[in-house]
Amino acid sequence: MTQPKPNHAFRWGIFFNSLYIIAEVGFGLAIGSIALVADALHNLSDVLGLCIAWFASWLTLLKPTSQRTYGYKSSSIMAALLNAVFLLIAMGAIIVEALQRLATPEPTKGGIVMLIAGVGILVNGATAMLFHAGQQRDLNIRGAFMHMAADAGVSLGVVIAGGMYLLTGWEWLDPVVSILVALVVLVGTWGLLKDAVNLAMAAVPKAIDTEKVRALINAYPTVASCHDLHIWALSTTDVALTVHITRKTDVNNDQFLEELGHKLRHTFDIAHVTIQVEYGDYLPLQAGDNPY
Repeated sequence: MTQPKPNHAFRWGIFFNSLYIIAEVGFGLAIGSIALVADALHNLSDVLGLCIAWFASWLTLLKPTSQRTYGYKSSSIMAALLNAVFLLIAMGAIIVEALQRLATPEPTKGGIVMLIAGVGILVNGATAMLFHAGQQRDLNIRGAFMHMAADAGVSLGVVIAGGMYLLTGWEWLDPVVSILVALVVLVGTWGLLKDAVNLAMAAVPKAIDTEKVRALINAYPTVASCHDLHIWALSTTDVALTVHITRKTDVNNDQFLEELGHKLRHTFDIAHVTIQVEYGDYLPLQAGDNPY
């Protein structure tokens, strides 16, 4: 099955979630449910998160300028970081509200709340699936996926709690389930936040093993050693590498740079490779000698 393009995923995700927010506010006001109105405000923050991720995704496509030689690629890292922070704040707010409701339990209109939450599972779950494929290799898309998956999980918790409330009448079920779901989401969000902070601080992306990169370079024919190896993320999808290499010969230098650069790009999915060649104490081979 063909996966939807990121732009289509953002467009449909924002559209359907906006409709869901309007429905939540309408039903909440109609039945006097503050909880539904509050959840609508929470979903509004998720739509904002989708808008930020979409805007950042668009910015990464802009051409570089003389002042921004890499363009606006790092905006996707900032978007992933913001979405992780939004998720932490949202889950924290849910836990605080749930603890308050535990202290002063309130009766719940179980049937109506289950219906609205059931729609939320469909809307948020379908939106999350739009981002599922892209979130494997793009942290910005992963942030959008986490938002929608978290909301689907919260809605599922509400449905379970509403059903059990109808059977038992236990008013503490809803806040307890909300806390459990929020804690599960927080665990996943922590990983997203850690990855985003690492990329923002120019750490090596976790999908790349620096020692394997170093080993590939050092094992390449005519390479004596390498140093000043730097690997960092330009965006949530693009990686850059710079390295100084000491060669045993200066023969076929252009071919050497082209072949090693190609191998690094395709082996480790590195978009920008810059190699500086040095010769140190090694003497160039004589004409006719085989450099490989």
